[in-house]
Amino acid sequence: MAKKIYVAGHRGMVGGAILRQLQVRRTGGEDLTLITRTSAELDLTNQAQVQDFLGMERPDQVILAAAKVGGIVANNSYPAQFIYENLMMECNVIHAAYEAGVTQLLQLGSSCIYPKLAPQPMAEDALLTGVLEPTNEPYAIAKIAGIKLCESYNRQYGVDYRSVMPTNLYGPGDNFHPDNSHVLPALIRRFHLAKLNGDASVTIWGTGSPRREFLHVDDMAAAALFVLELPKAIYESETQETLSHINVGCGSDISILELAQLVAQVTGFTGEILTDPSKPDGTPRKLMDVSRLERLGWWAGIELGRGISETYDWFLQQDATDLRSK
Repeated sequence: MAKKIYVAGHRGMVGGAILRQLQVRRTGGEDLTLITRTSAELDLTNQAQVQDFLGMERPDQVILAAAKVGGIVANNSYPAQFIYENLMMECNVIHAAYEAGVTQLLQLGSSCIYPKLAPQPMAEDALLTGVLEPTNEPYAIAKIAGIKLCESYNRQYGVDYRSVMPTNLYGPGDNFHPDNSHVLPALIRRFHLAKLNGDASVTIWGTGSPRREFLHVDDMAAAALFVLELPKAIYESETQETLSHINVGCGSDISILELAQLVAQVTGFTGEILTDPSKPDGTPRKLMDVSRLERLGWWAGIELGRGISETYDWFLQQDATDLRSK
């Protein structure tokens, strides 16, 4: 009998990568029924719709990759939307999954759940030990709530709901919007347009000194499925009842200025790179402690330079209108 898997957020970068890997497995002979719905077909912030949908489909597994996401500008501009929409999606999907008899669920969070000044690298037990980064606090609180929802349902109902906390992700399917994108796709777009326009320089936000870790979305998808499929006893051997999430990352980081230099090299921009210290830097450093995941047997495999080059190729191949006007 086919295993039914519902992937929430399959049109997003992460959900899309997970779906692609599941489709490859199905083509390879695994007996899988993959369930998806677009946001137009199913509004995950609508409790009644989600309950009806999961009550009808009754999947064996749910992968909750749907989220409202964005960079510093988006988080600063739409804090109410970020906390409301993410809380609603998590609450609706997790509770409706329980009501529908789903015993296995994986929800995806974010490294921003950790305190702004958490010891580096950030281990899972740093959660709730300090003040969050103000620029993305609403989103972080929603993601922390998702972890606690899974933990609470596990404790009270005996289900197996797990959480993975990825570092900064990038790759095919990323958002390259000029205002609402994360730092890496934003830099790819800006340096590409600067090259096309013949600009003498590109100015990046902040001092360029903050350090960030970047994981290719295909690596994230592989890690998510790896964690979901771990036998319960093995998974629980690396987590605690009150700390059920696992970090996912590559274990190394790079400064924003170094990242900009790498993107300039990949895109072929040869002008000057300037910094703007009047703009916020955000968290000084965000490096994930991935020792738990490595002990379980998973490591990232896509090197950053190669990943950026492949992402830039994907960006160039998109059938978009004139990028200069976007």
